[in-house]
Amino acid sequence: MWYYVELLTNGLLTGTLYSLIALGFVLIYKASDVINFAQGELVMFAGYVVAACVQLYGLPLLVSIAAGVIAMIVLGFAVEQVVLKHLIGRPVVAVIMATIGLGAFLRGLAPLLWGIETKNLSFGLPQDPYMLGEVMVGPAQIFAACVSLVCIALVGWFFAKSRTGIALRAIADDQQAAMAMGIDLERYFALTWIMVGVIAVLAGTLWTFAAGSGFGVVLLGLKVFPIVIIGGLDSIPGTIVGAVAIGVLESVAAGYLDPWVGAGLSNVAPYLVLIAVLFARPCGLFGRADVVRV
Repeated sequence: MWYYVELLTNGLLTGTLYSLIALGFVLIYKASDVINFAQGELVMFAGYVVAACVQLYGLPLLVSIAAGVIAMIVLGFAVEQVVLKHLIGRPVVAVIMATIGLGAFLRGLAPLLWGIETKNLSFGLPQDPYMLGEVMVGPAQIFAACVSLVCIALVGWFFAKSRTGIALRAIADDQQAAMAMGIDLERYFALTWIMVGVIAVLAGTLWTFAAGSGFGVVLLGLKVFPIVIIGGLDSIPGTIVGAVAIGVLESVAAGYLDPWVGAGLSNVAPYLVLIAVLFARPCGLFGRADVVRV
């Protein structure tokens, strides 16, 4: 029983970190109705920036995080001004292809700047795991999970209560109507990508702290894709539920099924669940189907 509890606990903690990474998907979708396929690359790049500032340039951790935030704000603003600004009003597929191109650019830029070695960060927390009964839990996982939940709560409040969040939801619903109401699309798109850059810094830093940063982090973008589809692309609570469910599923499948079926089933299982959810509820568990007046 304790083995199962340990798998469940690790899955819950990993799922909360997945939810922070998946939040970038939801943020872009809620603001522009576009899926950001460069989310994994943004998290990888942000983690490399922070780790490089600490290891290569000897900066304190908080200064390095601030430098990472500034770098990702500049990157997000540049992407919006150079590329996305010219795609306003164009078909959605054009913006999707732009995010795919951005991901390819970041995958090539990172090794040119900092090499391909895996990098790690330390927050000065104890290294020895905590014992909860017979379950071992790492301090890094607990810290990363707590920070992730706080960030998700802040973003949820931003979209639900702030004027800017409501304007971003209006833009996602109908760009032309939002422009007719006087909403500056360029300004809000730039703000959205800046926010995604900041979230990428937090997610990349926490993932580097908990598991190390490398080019394998890019795969997190594909790993969290089932999460946002299962939970609902426009639902932040759905993102949390989907992330926790996928985290637990991967952990339990790795512990019980991989030894019998073969390593790798735990990585495939989320996509099997994704297919099942799409058959039963195409808009996701918490997503809302589009209502079109005819």
